[in-house]
Amino acid sequence: MQIPITLMYASIFAIFALVLSFSAGATRGKSGASILFGDPPNMELAEKVRRHQNFLEYVPIFMIVFGAIEANGGSSTFLLIVGDLLIISRIAHAIGLKHDNMAHIGRLIGAGGTALLTLVAGVYGLWLSVNPVLEITMSLF
Repeated sequence: MQIPITLMYASIFAIFALVLSFSAGATRGKSGASILFGDPPNMELAEKVRRHQNFLEYVPIFMIVFGAIEANGGSSTFLLIVGDLLIISRIAHAIGLKHDNMAHIGRLIGAGGTALLTLVAGVYGLWLSVNPVLEITMSLF
């Protein structure tokens, strides 16, 4: 079974994760801070590390559900729209995550968009799974 839409988005997000990681690593190297953010704290480094961590907290679970939707015959149009919107959300979040501005519009769009898209994908995945799970359950009796 091939899941080319998931492969495309997973590949885009893998590259995005590396960009965020390299950005944090380069700033860490310049600052000389090994694990924490230095003394006094380097807020530029803290922001970059947090952007990367936040990405890794949310995108993998989304991609698991996304791939399962595709593998179970979900709508290609749905996947393309949701995938594109997640790219936009993650870019907005990376731009908007600021240590001194919790209400930055990019952060709001990014965090809100990621949460909403994950919820929508989760609900759609549940909807796709209901009939197959019921059939399996009924076959047990």
